Amino acid sequence: MLRLELFTPCDDERPVFITGNFNGWGVRDEQYRMTKTGEGRYEYNFQSVPPSIEVLEYKYVKGGWESEELGENGFPPGNRRTPVSGSFVLDVAHRWKTHTPGYDPVYYPDIQILSKRFNVPQLRRRRRISVLLPWDYHQSGRRYPVLYLQDGQNLFEDDAPYGTWGVDKQLAQLAGNGKGSFILVAIDHGGDERIREFMPYEHHKWGEGLGMDYARFLAETLKPYIDSHFRTLPDREHTGIGGSSMGGLISIYAGLLFPEIYSRFMIFSPSLWVASKLFLEPVRFSPFAETRIYLYGGAKEGAGVLDNIYRFRDAMESKGYDHSKLKIRVSADPEGRHNEARWGQEFPVAAEWLF
Repeated sequence: MLRLELFTPCDDERPVFITGNFNGWGVRDEQYRMTKTGEGRYEYNFQSVPPSIEVLEYKYVKGGWESEELGENGFPPGNRRTPVSGSFVLDVAHRWKTHTPGYDPVYYPDIQILSKRFNVPQLRRRRRISVLLPWDYHQSGRRYPVLYLQDGQNLFEDDAPYGTWGVDKQLAQLAGNGKGSFILVAIDHGGDERIREFMPYEHHKWGEGLGMDYARFLAETLKPYIDSHFRTLPDREHTGIGGSSMGGLISIYAGLLFPEIYSRFMIFSPSLWVASKLFLEPVRFSPFAETRIYLYGGAKEGAGVLDNIYRFRDAMESKGYDHSKLKIRVSADPEGRHNEARWGQEFPVAAEWLF
């Protein structure tokens, strides 16, 4: 019927499996284990495909999602597609993920690159959006909470230029403990435009802030798209937003601007020092129902990070909100510094409290 042939220049002893819409995206499925035909060469012959499938969507994995194929750029590629009516396809898998000790690879999330050029109409730009699906997403049939995190380049790639949070591995560890069952959406920042996009207001150094437009993109464009393409729990009770540094700043702003959308805030080392007007935003904020805000800062970060965190907490709590609805937790590390690795350590603690 249909034969897939695969060449990989970075081969190893791990077997190669095919996963896709024909088997519910199951991994380690012996029925779809490829036959090795030579050095770095594999093939698989489909005998039958469910009659409802006209276009085969698939990926190659060396076991589970923790060992999926990578493109030349080191990122997981999008789903491969080919008509079932075809007879032969030759694919190339340039690289493969490898996992490190510390988590059970069975629970590794399925990382999908939604688009490398997702349209951001509010800013007239495009950017990469990644979605980390729970390890059992394709088999469970469940709907999941969603957490939107900024600075996607620093969240799960081992060779990120400024270090990584390692949320992929953290999610696997959480899942292994029966926790962390939510979809994570990682939004890449805008490179040279990052500061302006994350700046809520006009600034004497960086000029006009584009934060409102960016916040509108998250709420009005990205969230509806995610809710329509994935099995989410779309209500505010199950929707969170977060980030670190300037990403933490814009997450606070977006969360306060759209309280009808977000009820979970994961805020690490926010750059509140560049936007003092943000301390006035709680005046206009009114939690619809329960709202949880997790604030983290390190004493060795400088720029008054911890002092501003406490100031923001006090600004929120001083408005007389019903404390059964508004819950704020501050985590302060006396040795904490301003870096991705430390935020990655805080991620599972915050995720467990928030969700």
